[in-house]
Amino acid sequence: PAVAIDWSVTAMTEAAGRLATARDWDPPRLAAAVAEAVWWVTLVDATLVRYHPRDYEAALASADVRRRKTEQALEGLRYVRNQLGKSADPAGFVCLTSCDGITAWTWRPQPEPQLGELMPRARRWELSRYRAYQARLAGRGIARTFTRCTDFLAQAASPASASVAHTGDR
Repeated sequence: PAVAIDWSVTAMTEAAGRLATARDWDPPRLAAAVAEAVWWVTLVDATLVRYHPRDYEAALASADVRRRKTEQALEGLRYVRNQLGKSADPAGFVCLTSCDGITAWTWRPQPEPQLGELMPRARRWELSRYRAYQARLAGRGIARTFTRCTDFLAQAASPASASVAHTGDR
């Protein structure tokens, strides 16, 4: 139901928001928070793509959204989700970096995955997500990635949320 979008977007935004204040967290705590945020973002993304494709496309076409960067960031997060689903350690995706005296949690570059056991189509699919991760996430700020994605997904979900609010007034 569309009402589930409201609480899913709220949970996603809260999970991602916690990462904005995570500078002093230890790696295991941060890794758990990243895994939770990845789960929520990819859940909301998949729900909108499947059940609200027009709203999703309209949001991607918006002047406020940098379409290619947003699509690559979401694709990169799908790669993380897939790896976590294969029991990868979330801590392997994060690292603390310092630049000009500023310390921040960033995405750790990953080695190319071994995909020999996959069929060619699945191999291409997974490799495209890996490449998006390397291009748009690796070496970049974790909080910034989630801000971009959650802002976009909240925008894409707002028409569905509005229809729920309108229906509830009857």
